[in-house]
Amino acid sequence: MGDVVVVGSINRDEVVSVERLPGEGETIAATGRREGVGGKGANQAMAVARTGTAVSLVGAVGPGADGEALRAALADAGVDVTGVTTSPDAETGTAYVFVDAEGRNQIVVAMGANAEVVLDGSGRSRIRSADVLVVQSEVPETVVAEAVGAAADAGTRVVVNLAPYRDAPDVVAVADPLVVNEHEASELLGRTVRDVDDVADARDALLLRCRSAVVTLGAQGAVLVTADGVRHVPSPAPRRVVDTTGAGDAFVGVLAAGLARGLGLRECVEAAAAAGSLSVESPGAGSGYPSFALPDR
Repeated sequence: MGDVVVVGSINRDEVVSVERLPGEGETIAATGRREGVGGKGANQAMAVARTGTAVSLVGAVGPGADGEALRAALADAGVDVTGVTTSPDAETGTAYVFVDAEGRNQIVVAMGANAEVVLDGSGRSRIRSADVLVVQSEVPETVVAEAVGAAADAGTRVVVNLAPYRDAPDVVAVADPLVVNEHEASELLGRTVRDVDDVADARDALLLRCRSAVVTLGAQGAVLVTADGVRHVPSPAPRRVVDTTGAGDAFVGVLAAGLARGLGLRECVEAAAAAGSLSVESPGAGSGYPSFALPDR
């Protein structure tokens, strides 16, 4: 069985439930409040762990109770947190999440200690010995570039989740796959990407930028783009939609876990689409994930 290293963000999620999302300048009453583990790095690492695949996380938290609570929650979920450092100069990252009655969300993130993540010799060693590296864009771009460079030198497969979007052509170039949603794909390509046909039309442009790509399209599922062609992978309909927060991270984590176990990319995308759909049936992001299934190799 393979293993995954995730280099990314760790947040304390403050989730507020509302009947509907507020408009500009509007004040509305909350119907509930809870806290949980979040941040793309933490979510994706927890999704990997929920498949039973070995995973370690490189990230940073602030000093005090918040950081220790997040570190403990990640460890309890099966994530190796020895690569998570404590920044003395910054508070733990915090995400303020509003979720409406239909599971839609609005999110504002205060980076905090995520801006202080560094990649030391131990982190590079973890990446070099791993089967798969996962990175996103919620930690400094220099750290992402260093992590991807270490992986490329060692032959470790790189999954790049370019979220939130930023211009990073050298990082994207080694992605196998690059995972973006329709908004990030539109920014990357400088053209509108809304559906399966748009992705198919953009196939050549995508493959000029990365080794393979997966474009997620919400309820439409995902589209896998490789040198062999374009394949649409529908997303199973959830039994109910409680909270869409973290669905994309569940997708990325399960995809990476499948690659680490030696599954083909198409099989990984199918398992990831099922995981993303399943994740919206429970409240919260990483801390609310159920167990995710992978097919036998």
